[in-house]
Amino acid sequence: MAAPTNEAIVIVGAGIIGLDVALVLAERGLGPHTTVIAEYLPGDTSPDYTSPWAGCNFSGISGSDKNALRWDRMGYAHLTRLASERGEEAYVARTHSIEYWDADAPHDKIKAMSDYLEDFKILPAAELPPGVEYGISCTTLTLHAPKHIEYLYASLRDQHGVRFVRKKLDSIRAAFASPRTKAVFNCTGNAARTLPGVQDAKCYPTRGQVVLARAPAVKHNVMRHGRDYETYVIPRPGSNGNVILGGYMQKGVGNAATYSYETDSIIARTTALCPDLREQPREVLAAFAGMRPSREGGARVEREDISVNGARRALVHNYGAGGTGFQAGYGMAMDAVGTVEDVLRELQAGPRARL
Repeated sequence: MAAPTNEAIVIVGAGIIGLDVALVLAERGLGPHTTVIAEYLPGDTSPDYTSPWAGCNFSGISGSDKNALRWDRMGYAHLTRLASERGEEAYVARTHSIEYWDADAPHDKIKAMSDYLEDFKILPAAELPPGVEYGISCTTLTLHAPKHIEYLYASLRDQHGVRFVRKKLDSIRAAFASPRTKAVFNCTGNAARTLPGVQDAKCYPTRGQVVLARAPAVKHNVMRHGRDYETYVIPRPGSNGNVILGGYMQKGVGNAATYSYETDSIIARTTALCPDLREQPREVLAAFAGMRPSREGGARVEREDISVNGARRALVHNYGAGGTGFQAGYGMAMDAVGTVEDVLRELQAGPRARL
């Protein structure tokens, strides 16, 4: 392998999408060749840094297209392996889940997921709450979002040699500042709409407000997909009994404020949905709002070759996962990394391959 230079591969963005790209590269021994440049890093909080605000669990909320189904399967395998091998350290846990649809259940997607979800069962009509058309139960994965990305950050930096640089770039081309940079991964989330050199008009934020509560009796995920609402209860692994209560899916809204009437609605809906919230003590700790990085037509994962100072360079776009970054991110990263196999082979072969 070539003498390591962290500047050979640059990842712009340190949300779950960028971190998963760094992880896939690191698993191939390319950590010492990789730098992550980001305005915000794990441990930070900002309305513009989405990943720490996620629920987050593996669910049927993702799309039904072939890419989404494939990314879900790859993400599930990755997270299941992580839960088995270092679940406590990575803040990933197998969790029993119940999921309801008031209408328009995505049966093709549910069928695809039933092939690998543990303990999968279609719930009989007699067990469905009033107004629910379809429901499933299974064992799925739940993550403590802010702690999980902090785990990835520390692991990539300390064990795999990935370099992290806190910096806000004024354009995507600025990521090619070093002449040694062969490939840049654009994992900029919501910023992809306005960042010079990207400016993807298909991107938009999807606002969500959630409530953080302490409710140690809650051990299971419960989700209800309504005609015009989303309600969910997601316990956070390794959090001493905290749960995320949600929520909202407000397309095109980028307002980071939280509102008491939305908090009241969330508490009312989740209490009605989850018996453990009704029957056991709970304490509301805080309300948060985050903007899911969404995109018309779904996530963009593709390579674009550009000229930088007369040399051909690879720019790989990897953004637009909306609210599915934690479950789709690893599969998206595998696809994104796969677009630059020629660059990676050159780095892994070293100087002798070019003699």
